[in-house]
Amino acid sequence: MMNVNTKNILDELVHNYPDTTIFRKGAIVDTAKKLGFAKKDWMPLLKTKSTVRGQYDLSAVILPLRDESHTDNTTLSMQSIVNKEKSFASVDETFVPWGSFKDISKVIKSEMFYPIYISGMSGNGKTFMVEQSCAKLNREFIRVQINPETDEDDLLGGFRLIDGETVFAKGPVLKAMENGAILLLDEIDRATNKIMCLQGILEGKPVLVKKTGETITPQAGFNVIATANTKGKGSDDGRFTAASIIDEAFLERFTISIDQKFPSKKVETKIVMKHMSKFNKIDEEFADKLTTWADIIRKTFDDDGVDEVISTRRLCHIVQSYAIFNNRLKAIDLCISRFDDDTKEAFLDLYTKVDSGVLMHEEEDLKVDYEAQENYNEE
Repeated sequence: MMNVNTKNILDELVHNYPDTTIFRKGAIVDTAKKLGFAKKDWMPLLKTKSTVRGQYDLSAVILPLRDESHTDNTTLSMQSIVNKEKSFASVDETFVPWGSFKDISKVIKSEMFYPIYISGMSGNGKTFMVEQSCAKLNREFIRVQINPETDEDDLLGGFRLIDGETVFAKGPVLKAMENGAILLLDEIDRATNKIMCLQGILEGKPVLVKKTGETITPQAGFNVIATANTKGKGSDDGRFTAASIIDEAFLERFTISIDQKFPSKKVETKIVMKHMSKFNKIDEEFADKLTTWADIIRKTFDDDGVDEVISTRRLCHIVQSYAIFNNRLKAIDLCISRFDDDTKEAFLDLYTKVDSGVLMHEEEDLKVDYEAQENYNEE
């Protein structure tokens, strides 16, 4: 009796080489390794009749397996599982609609297949905007965080050991297709060519899952939205070192591209105030000073005057720190300490000019805090 892992090796061989039943040993072993199976799983296949040295005629086991796959639902090659729970984002009271939010919402509401590529600086609200559009429209939202290691198994699915049996677990892409959900490929410009398995999916076409022989047809409402820090051409200034160059044929399959900038000062002030309300620390003057400060830095960055920017996300971090420490300068200092010393000092100095009338006593408090911390560390 052939075990389920051996059956899966056979099934993969049939899908990869549909026109033959004769296989070289190397093809059998490589297929088994790709599926994560051990020597004990592929060795039984080498006990079949050898046609010539190093080649094996598997017709005796392949043909019955094909017949069995049509009638036996327990055959692993035809068995797959998917998480039936749907994923819905919650409406976040701190969200402020702005920029392309209206256009993105129109696309999502239309339930048309209309892939969107959104690029922009880190921390300017790309992912949050898509999430909140889905939340407000009550659409299922599936987010996949892309990185250089993301491959077909991560996206489409792969074999998993569940309750002692090896079964095919469908990945987030197949789940989104079957559920008619919005699929967010977050930071897609960190991917390698392993994501080329999505090329047909970006055309709205059904996809054949080679490992099971199952064809998944996208349901109404399914759409793909990708976010990135670059436009898929790599990072010329070295700012986003993990950004890769995405294949042009892949990028061409996105219907539209949106270049998202930081929000205007007026909108960003509303965002900061919403976060202040969230942390029960309302300070309208501080909100205005923060957004003025960030706006000056961004304009200087655009003119190549500085190498860093203050993102909207960073401003929200500062607000949270302010709610904890009740000191404007300390909140800023803590949240920009990731920058190099020169940049940090320049940003702090600029803020003291923007908010000079308020910070005199806070600057002294900050020095006292650091002296106390040093004394504490020495003890």
